Order: sequence, then C-alpha cells, then structure tokens
Amino acid sequence: MTTVYITAPRGTASELAKFLVEERLAACVNIVDCDSTYRWENEMYEDEEEAILFAKTTAERYPELKRELTERHTNDVPCIERFDQIDVIDSFANWVETETR
Repeated sequence: MTTVYITAPRGTASELAKFLVEERLAACVNIVDCDSTYRWENEMYEDEEEAILFAKTTAERYPELKRELTERHTNDVPCIERFDQIDVIDSFANWVETETR
C-alpha cells in the first residue's frame, strides 16, 4: 500500500480528492486543514491556508495518480510525496487494492 502526501490550496482540496477517488487512483483521501509558512520566489509567506491530502493508493496506481495530480494541481510546484507502508493492517491494504482496480 502507498500513501501519498499532497498539499493544496483549501479551495481545491475537495475537488482533487473527489477526482482521485472517482478515477480509482485512490481508495480514499483524507483532508486536513493547515496553515503553511514557506518562501516562494524570494518572498516569505506565513499562515497561508492550505490543506493536506493523504491519498491511499497502490504502487501500481501511483504513477498515474502523480501524473494526473501534476496536471490538475493549481500550484506551479505541487507537493506530492510518496510513502510506502511497511506495516499496515492487511484488511485495510486489501480494501485499498480492491478500490483502486
């Protein structure tokens, strides 16, 4: 099982999550609101409203998920990070596998 960590503007997070699940690129996506601090093009941004998306998918579906997110994401440089699960409950991993076929 693979979990993908994605950040996005709050206004687009739900739309991205819905797309990933509808297209079976992810079995489910959790959205968590957050405030971010970062530097972009030599300017400092503080308390920027964003959302963190945790998409549960498989290693096989990840390349397409990454490609689609890169095309649809509103940020010039989207944060898309892949985490492969070392220890996960088998029944949950099986559900993710089934939902991403």
